Amino acid sequence: MEDFEKNDAREEVFSKSVRAGKRTYFFDVKTTRNEDHYLTVTESKRKFNNENGKFFYEKHKIFLYKEDFEKFQEGLQDALEFIKTVQPDFEDYRDEEATDPLDKATHIDVSFEDLGDEND
Repeated sequence: MEDFEKNDAREEVFSKSVRAGKRTYFFDVKTTRNEDHYLTVTESKRKFNNENGKFFYEKHKIFLYKEDFEKFQEGLQDALEFIKTVQPDFEDYRDEEATDPLDKATHIDVSFEDLGDEND
């Protein structure tokens, strides 16, 4: 039992959480049995269950092992550069109140009467 507690205690060596609107991202560095480090990235989003009237957390997790760090970083950097190139106002989405870039889109109220008759 003592060995299990010792291994369990050293498993997580670093943790950082980042709140971003309705989501929280957790970056946890953990240690394998062979004392190699790996990263888990968890996205946690608070949602409401209409059936029981209670909140719950939906979580998505990826495991990233050190042999993949460089390729993952390159892929992420390429994707971010693409977004910044295609959408130069990308930095404007850093607004703490916005939970999703689509939330910042301009919405126009349209009445069906405004569309006119199809036969016109």
